[in-house]
Amino acid sequence: MIRFNQLLVLVLFLSLPSLCLAQAVNARTQSISIALGAEPPDLNSMTSTDQSSIFILNHVMQGLLRYGKNGQLVGGVAEKWTLSNDEAVFWLRKNALWSDGRPVTAHDFVYAWRTVVHPKTASQYAFILYPLKNAEAINQQGMPVEALGVVTEGDFILRIKLQRPCAYFLSLMAFVTYYPIREDFHQERSTRYAAEAEEMLFNGPFKLVKWVHGAELALVKNEFYWDRDNIRLQRIDVPFITTDTGTTFNLFKDGEIAIAGLDVATISNALENRLPIKKFNDGAVFYLEFNHRVGRLTRNKNLRKAIQSVFNANELVNKVIGVPGNRPGESLFPVWLPGKEKTFRQEYPARRINFDVERAKGYLEMAKKELQLESIPPLYLLSGDSPGATVQAEYMQEVLSRYLGLELKLDKQIFKQRLAKMTSGDFDMVAAGWGPDYNDPMTFADLFASWNENNRGRYADKDYDRWVRVAQETSDVEVRMNAFGELQNRLIEDAVLIPQYERGFVYVQNPRLKGVVRRIFGGDPSYYYSYVE
Repeated sequence: MIRFNQLLVLVLFLSLPSLCLAQAVNARTQSISIALGAEPPDLNSMTSTDQSSIFILNHVMQGLLRYGKNGQLVGGVAEKWTLSNDEAVFWLRKNALWSDGRPVTAHDFVYAWRTVVHPKTASQYAFILYPLKNAEAINQQGMPVEALGVVTEGDFILRIKLQRPCAYFLSLMAFVTYYPIREDFHQERSTRYAAEAEEMLFNGPFKLVKWVHGAELALVKNEFYWDRDNIRLQRIDVPFITTDTGTTFNLFKDGEIAIAGLDVATISNALENRLPIKKFNDGAVFYLEFNHRVGRLTRNKNLRKAIQSVFNANELVNKVIGVPGNRPGESLFPVWLPGKEKTFRQEYPARRINFDVERAKGYLEMAKKELQLESIPPLYLLSGDSPGATVQAEYMQEVLSRYLGLELKLDKQIFKQRLAKMTSGDFDMVAAGWGPDYNDPMTFADLFASWNENNRGRYADKDYDRWVRVAQETSDVEVRMNAFGELQNRLIEDAVLIPQYERGFVYVQNPRLKGVVRRIFGGDPSYYYSYVE
């Protein structure tokens, strides 16, 4: 899913019960104030990949389907649908409107999807449309976009041809890359589209009405939204953008925001103030990704395995991060993913890499011989600039120096710049995270397929690609899960990445703010059902 601003961020709203005049919540105006951990780098739903942008997009845009209060798929722009092995048909609501009052039509979906898969768009999420007939051939081989397997039948019926049976197809219809875009508006705005609030058109429950870059955003209820009678919040203000959890906690205590994430220091403060603490696991996995490009030292497998052998996920989670709810990483595939009858990880346990300094030194010596080097030059770790990200990066710096005598230089960047450097390959290792886009192991498995643009380290392995194809091209559950098991083994054996932790949130929330939905899919948190008591 989605690239994350390292550690806790995208934290949200709060104030103390005693602060009756707090700005964080206002029952009379039904408005709330929140903080974001990073400014949204890209609010174009056809190219967006990061958590901050997708949080905003999930509130101002909507696809054919959406997620309900209990995490179930429900109708969005579509009011009914059918699905078979080779085709899906969606009937659109005639009262689904854009924020200028014009109807959302089937043509808006066709235009958006054709644009996503067009090679010139360079969408890093084009791969998520590959279940559509000819999508991959258009994106990778230059087939005309008109060949994409989606057609309209009038203005309000959308018929989709599938390349192959897709077990998770309906959940894709709620993902941001599948959102509609109106052609006339997009063409008129051209390169300005989504660069400012006024350069966007919305069909979701809210509209973005203010965007002061690097400073603040504001969303108001969309009066043209089809389900507007069930949207109780009138306004969501985002007056603060900061990665510092100490700052967000103080904003919460001062009644400036309605939700705030906690770290080790602020948990103690929250307990001292007797604040009710909430927990939530968002399904995301964080890891160190190696650069596998030609010319990079980390392309050498033995060097990667040396680093893999001295990493201790338990130490990182318990002594460095220290926030309850985080689970030490063992695999790219998190523990909650479904398997055949139980969870995938229960049925296919990840092979553990035990901490072993002597083995690591052996790998390092083999790496030196293969690279024809007497010593390994400094390596560069690209990371975020938040306090939490810095602490984790410094921990890796100390580990590699202590056990392997390697020098690790830190390249700390703001979120937007870190994404840019990840894309260009300007790193040896990068602190990265991935959240699920849909409820199937494929949402993690195809991340390291050679054709996936979100594979920032450009790992390419024919066997890995083959097993991804096996899982893609069948609906047989056992065949698919066996393929995912092979992929999990390959990632560990090749030391493609180093799993660090599965993220858990600990946070505080204003008790007068009700109806906040925390969930793994469909944007977290969701204020669709929220109101101020």
